[in-house]
Amino acid sequence: MKCANCDNKECYTGKDCPGLAEQAGKRYTGEDLRSMKVSTSIESRYYMEKTRLEELILYAKGMGYERIGMAFCIGMEKEARIVSEILEKDFKVFSVCCKVCGIDKDEMDLDRLHSKEGVEAMCNPIGQAMVLNNAKTQLNVILGLCMGHDILFTKHSEAPVTTLAVKDRVLAHNPLGAIYSNYYLKRRFGGE
Repeated sequence: MKCANCDNKECYTGKDCPGLAEQAGKRYTGEDLRSMKVSTSIESRYYMEKTRLEELILYAKGMGYERIGMAFCIGMEKEARIVSEILEKDFKVFSVCCKVCGIDKDEMDLDRLHSKEGVEAMCNPIGQAMVLNNAKTQLNVILGLCMGHDILFTKHSEAPVTTLAVKDRVLAHNPLGAIYSNYYLKRRFGGE
C-alpha cells in the first residue's frame, strides 16, 4: 500500500483496496466500537468548530472517563498547568513531568545536553507511564514529549494515549510547518 501516493482515494467512496474491510470491521467491538462511535460523533457534530483540546474533553466525557493522565515535557510546564486547570473542571487529572525520578543520564551512559558536571536528569517516559498506570488513569494525554520518548510512553501506558502537542523546538511545536514551506523543503529535502 502506498496511499500517500494515490491520486484517486476511491476508499472514500467504498473501494476496499487491501481487501480487509470485512476482517477490520469485525474488530470494532466493545470499547473499540464505543470509541469509534464517540469520535465519529464529535467529527460529524463539530467539524471545523472545536479545537483539539475541546475535542479531547468531548471525547473523554463521551467515553465516560473520569481519570485523565498527562505526561508532559518540563519545557512545557506552563502549558501543562493551563491544560491541567482546564481538564480539572471536568475530570480528576494526574500529571507527570518528563524528569520524574531524577535519574542521572550518566547511570545509563546517555548523551548529555549540558556540561559533564553534576546530575543531568534524563527524561523518563517509562517512569511517566508507571506513575499514570499506578494512578489508574483511563486516558493519557501526551504534551510535548520528545521524539522516541512519546513512543516509549505509549508503549508502556496501560490506558489509551492521545497526543495534544508534539515536540518541535525549531518550528514552535508545529512539525507540519516544515512541509508547508517550499523554501525549506527544497533546501533540506530537495523537494519542489
